[in-house]
Amino acid sequence: MPTSAFDALADRFARIPEGAGAGAWTDFDEDVRAELRWGRSVPPVHTWFPGTPDRRPTAAETAVALCGPDGRTREAALSFAGGSPGLLPLVVVRCADWAGPVRERARSVLRAELPGLPHGAFGDLLAVALLIAGRLRGDAARTLLIGTLREGPESRIAALLGHGDRGVRRLAHRIGVERGLLSPVRLAEIAATDPDAVVQDLCANAVLATVRDAADGALLDPLLRSRQGRVRAAGVTGLRRTGRAAEAEPFLYDRSALVRACARWVLRQAGTEPLPLYRAACAAGAGTAAGVPDDAPLGLAECGDRAVDVPALWTLTGHERPRVRASAVAGLRRLDAVRVDPLVPLLDDGSARVVREAVTALLPWADRIPADALLRRATAGPAPHVRKGALRLLAETGGAAFREAARVLSDDPDPKLRALARRTTGA
Repeated sequence: MPTSAFDALADRFARIPEGAGAGAWTDFDEDVRAELRWGRSVPPVHTWFPGTPDRRPTAAETAVALCGPDGRTREAALSFAGGSPGLLPLVVVRCADWAGPVRERARSVLRAELPGLPHGAFGDLLAVALLIAGRLRGDAARTLLIGTLREGPESRIAALLGHGDRGVRRLAHRIGVERGLLSPVRLAEIAATDPDAVVQDLCANAVLATVRDAADGALLDPLLRSRQGRVRAAGVTGLRRTGRAAEAEPFLYDRSALVRACARWVLRQAGTEPLPLYRAACAAGAGTAAGVPDDAPLGLAECGDRAVDVPALWTLTGHERPRVRASAVAGLRRLDAVRVDPLVPLLDDGSARVVREAVTALLPWADRIPADALLRRATAGPAPHVRKGALRLLAETGGAAFREAARVLSDDPDPKLRALARRTTGA
């Protein structure tokens, strides 16, 4: 007779929701195996499964038997798994079973069940197969399911593009691209809006592969408007093929370093040197609200000349817009033109972005900043980002000032800073 331990396992199976993630099934498999192996109150599974001749085992009994430690029982349980969609994820797990007869039986059951499987259920099984593929003997289910997906109807791939499992979604997009099932317009839309970087790259590259001349230029517009830097970079790269290279100039000042690099390449291929454009953009100087794009100073540093361009960057550390100031500091660091004394006042900047850049630039020279000045900032700074920046610099050199700052900040009103200080001290 099933014991209370078995009842608990069966109840857990019953509570696994429809569409549960792949990890729910592998966790269930491992937990059943552990419970039946080590639970003293649970009899050997073969004493109660597959039941009496006049009673078919329930789905819960079958599920537990599919995961039990006895190979004969697992093999027998597979006879009752066919026709029960709720048990098929465990059949996929058994396709990687250590016992050969169980593996072969599970794969046979899976092959028989796949043809009429709804798209959503197919995706759920594929998610389990992808999860166990790294196991010894775990690749067979993945190979079977992927082969079925490649040869299956377009509607199945379309349905899996929005599946909840990331691996399934990536695979569906990849096969959709390989089979040419997604139009260039659709690919551009996905690249511009999908939250997964892998899908973004896959679809953006597929769009670029279709861009040949000016007639395809409209395909780039969603890419160029994307919030994702990698996607914008793909769009900028495509401007050259469509005869729109001049439109790359605004992207010289993009917040993404990759986009800026692509814009420089496109302009150079069209015969325009980007360095004079950067210098002109940065020439407005400090205190000017218009005329200096936020990331122009860093772009200037990425292709500029240390001997020529450093003075402009120092001037822009006093610009009224915080992003320009921060970009100028980052540019100085890139050109290896950091000087300690002029940068120290930026540790009190009202912008957290500027302070972060200043701290990053000053870390290699933290021992040149008076410890008492940093301690005052750390313990009495007017803003959390000022106190945090000072603590980072003090941590670089250690010593009594750092320990005192960490002690004081462990009770700071700002919860993030308080947690940082406590981690720093090991409290």
